Amino acid sequence: MITIIAGTNRRGSLSSVFANEIASIYRRQEVQSKVLEIADLPLETFSPDAYADKPAKVLDFTDQVLNSSGLVMIVPEYNGSMPGALKLFIDLLPYPDSFEGRPVCYIGIASGQFAGLRPVEHLQQVFGYRNAYNFPQRVFVPFVHQVASVENGVTDEELKTRLNTQAEKFLKFCRYLGKEV
Repeated sequence: MITIIAGTNRRGSLSSVFANEIASIYRRQEVQSKVLEIADLPLETFSPDAYADKPAKVLDFTDQVLNSSGLVMIVPEYNGSMPGALKLFIDLLPYPDSFEGRPVCYIGIASGQFAGLRPVEHLQQVFGYRNAYNFPQRVFVPFVHQVASVENGVTDEELKTRLNTQAEKFLKFCRYLGKEV
């Protein structure tokens, strides 16, 4: 099972568009995948009490992460880093089980020219600290509104090819690490 995380709590985001595109790529490869939408986390997730008394949806998402063979992170750039809601979700996951020895793949998206490089690099530091296996082939998407929309999905064929190639190689990486996908 590949778990795909749409890394923002903004509803109707392009992160969701990319997450669904990636899920369709895995379906075509006959690999089971699941999209987790940070936007689906309930408001109580953002309460200071959520660390001790996790909302049911956070527990559901936690189970998905713990049962995945690999994670695909779709991360938009917010103010030079990852969205705070994504970082909070990561912080709510159990240590060390959530990422220890788990392969993680990255897709960075941004409205500007730096294509989500900064949030991906920040995530790689977090996941590296947590002993995950960072997959080195990242996909960066600059000027994301020119190649994708909520109405039409991902429209750029060259980008679709890069996403397909990344997915194929990530599956090989997972299998190499002994993960069942």
